[in-house]
Amino acid sequence: MRRLNRKKALNFVKEVDAFPKVPESYVETTASGGTVSVLAFTAMALLAFFEFFVYRDTWMKYEYEVDKDFTSKLRINIDITVAMRCQFVGADVLDLAETMVASDGLQYEPVIFDLSPQQRLWHRTLLLIQNRLREEHSLQDVLFKNVMKGAPTALPPREDDPTQPLNACRIHGHLYVNKVAGNFHITVGKAIPHPRGHAHLAALVSHETYNFSHRIDHLSFGEEIPGILNPLDGTEKVSADHNQMFQYFITIVPTKLQTYKVSADTHQYSVTERERVINHAAGSHGVSGIFMKYDISSLIVKVTEQHMPFWQFLVRLCGIIGGIFSTTGMLHGLVGFCVDVVCCRFKLGVYKPKSMSVFDGHVNSRTPLLSENAEH
Repeated sequence: MRRLNRKKALNFVKEVDAFPKVPESYVETTASGGTVSVLAFTAMALLAFFEFFVYRDTWMKYEYEVDKDFTSKLRINIDITVAMRCQFVGADVLDLAETMVASDGLQYEPVIFDLSPQQRLWHRTLLLIQNRLREEHSLQDVLFKNVMKGAPTALPPREDDPTQPLNACRIHGHLYVNKVAGNFHITVGKAIPHPRGHAHLAALVSHETYNFSHRIDHLSFGEEIPGILNPLDGTEKVSADHNQMFQYFITIVPTKLQTYKVSADTHQYSVTERERVINHAAGSHGVSGIFMKYDISSLIVKVTEQHMPFWQFLVRLCGIIGGIFSTTGMLHGLVGFCVDVVCCRFKLGVYKPKSMSVFDGHVNSRTPLLSENAEH
């Protein structure tokens, strides 16, 4: 009984076989068919090879939603060099409510403003990368996917030992501010808080010493991610006048970055620059210094690195193989048909010439009927 059931099951499986089997003795091989087969297999191998690289590649998916986090603090990462002595300048932050933020996280380091040859080469390379990023926005995805352990935006140390005096001040560190619009500024004199806001003690500093030429080695918001370039990294401005104001209007967009290498809550930003000379006699009022006015967007961007699923890779691979087989088969049949037509070897059936007889000097053509053939 078991053998009988197995036979029935095997016969049932054989009956549902949807793939026709043609004996090899019935198959005729040709040189053209072999050539098409070689080309088809070559095309399948190349496309499958390239499809594997597509499968290994990843892409960044962007999603947008309303930022509902208003209680957390915003971190500002700063590394700016100003062409003035450290005792003459002060940096602090005022938010929208005129609340002065403590600047204890900033350090003032006396340095030389002019860069060494290797530092200048680094700076030029950074500017070239920034210009390329402004032209090709898709390169930002490459930076997201290839974050490195080192920080390429950090100014390398000097390779020489200069003898000239320290004529500049490097202000670097980080600050924590409320997630509201604010103003980070560097101007003459140290900041002095008072009930109505704050002021800078600039009365003892001579106007001839004002020089707000500066270089922004790094400016970012949120968690600092090594390998990510920001719009103001590498910016260098040279002041043409002692009383000059540099303004940067920054729009910050909170960003949640999720890649296979890093997961961080950071911020992207766009910036608009403006500079002018302060001349009260000509109607140009203001305070000399560097002012960065920032505002925070109400939207949050989620940037996620995605990968093609394995099942989708298999479906695309099967589509490549099946499509090439079908297409090459149809093209081979069409070319063979055209060759047969051109070479006059195409036959629709057996051609039989009609019988001809000569009667009364005329050539007559007569096709015998079936009844006549039957009588004979």
